[in-house]
This record gives sequence, structure tokens and C-alpha cells, in this order.
Amino acid sequence: MKEIVLDTETTGISVKEGHRIVEIGCIELDNLIPTKNKFHCYLNPERKVSEKAFEVHGYSDDFLSKQKKFKEVAEEFLNFIDGKKLVIHNAEFDIAHLNHELKLLGKNELKNEVTDTLTLARDKFPGSPISLDALCKRYRIDNSKRVQHTALIDCDLLAKVYINLIDQKEPTLDFQKLDDKSEFSKKGNILYFKKVIEPTAEELKKHKEFLKKDLKKNFFN
Repeated sequence: MKEIVLDTETTGISVKEGHRIVEIGCIELDNLIPTKNKFHCYLNPERKVSEKAFEVHGYSDDFLSKQKKFKEVAEEFLNFIDGKKLVIHNAEFDIAHLNHELKLLGKNELKNEVTDTLTLARDKFPGSPISLDALCKRYRIDNSKRVQHTALIDCDLLAKVYINLIDQKEPTLDFQKLDDKSEFSKKGNILYFKKVIEPTAEELKKHKEFLKKDLKKNFFN
């Protein structure tokens, strides 16, 4: 199954205020293994970058004014993600901006299946920090290159976080394979399992011999 880990950088937060995309990064996964297929571009947003956005990604108006416009890369981007599930951290933000760009070109909104790693992390670690940096720290993923937010670096980190999020599941018990000497107890919604192991006759004999020696040592030395 092929998936696309996707990230965007923008001129600001809200599409309602006319903010636009300045960078798109995509990394393809094939059965959770990154392939060599990537899509990346900087974009001319045709407007100024907000101060807060500049602090996040560092792309200046002068640099972006020399880049391609979204309409020049739209078809290539859509072909790259066609028929593939998108993996995005805080997907609502990126999808809103991508659909806004497509709407400006008179194109249909994205119909791709989307997995939001923010939702996965919230369900897996309720009450814990779930930013990309926090998840990198939790899974011991080196994010030292992430001095500022850049789409491809964030995609690379998110791919590793995503693989950990869906791979590190709680172990399940196969009740059919457990023998009659297995014991279970339930507290709330948590099922506890204890395997009862009976000692052999030889083990009992050695245990008694050990106790005799140990008692002699304590009382007579």
C-alpha cells in the first residue's frame, strides 16, 4: 500500500485571511518503507509572508517571489498523490490550504483518504504533548536538523513518527492458545494475565535441599 507523507508551509494560519502555501513536501511510503519518490517545491504565494510565519520557516518575500506559482505545479502535484492515502500531522490545516489553492484554480477539492497523525497521537497518548517535536522526543527520533520548519525535513520526521505510532500497539493475547493453567483478572478496562507454572518434582527436591543448607548456614555460622 502506497501512502504519501505530506507537509506544507504557508504565509500564515488562516485561508479566510487569504494566506497561501509557500512550500509543499511529500515523501512516498510503500508498505511503510520510504521510496525514492519525493515531491518538493517552493511557491510564490503572490502576497507577503506574515511575521509569525517567517519566524517559523524563514522564507523571505524576496526568495519566494522568484519561485513558481501553484498553478504551474498543480498537475504534477495532483498526479503524485493520485489514489494514495495522505499522512499529515494536523491534517485539517494542510488540507484546508491545499483545497484553497485548488479552488483558486477552479479545481475540485482533494478526495484522498487522509490519516491525521495528530489524532493518532492524541488517542494513543491522551493528555501528553503531541507536537511533532514532542513525538520525536518520545520515540527518540533525531530532530536536530529541525532548526526551522521546512516541509521535507518535517516529512522525513513525520514518516518515522507515523511508523512508530501505528507499529507500537499494545500486545494482544491469543486466548485460543492459552492452556487451562492461565489466570486472568480484570480491573476496569485493563486485562491482566498471569501464567501459572508448576514446579517439577526434581525442582521441588532441589529447593528443599537449598533451604536446608541455607538454614544451617544462618543458624550455625
